[in-house]
Amino acid sequence: MAKAIDIAQILVSILLVVVILLQVREMGTGLFGTATAAFRVRRGIEKTLYQMTLVLSVIFVVVSILSVRFA
Repeated sequence: MAKAIDIAQILVSILLVVVILLQVREMGTGLFGTATAAFRVRRGIEKTLYQMTLVLSVIFVVVSILSVRFA
């Protein structure tokens, strides 16, 4: 069971990194670009990526806790 949790943790972490990098690319400023203080409403793919980031973050924390619990 511990091996399956470790594999799940790796997969979720890879997906999380990909989704975060896609969000940065959508902004058009690059990975180390400047941030703007302007308020914008998320729409379309940007909103979906944001929601996926939240969901994957929660899943990653849960899987990490399970990994420590069953290790």
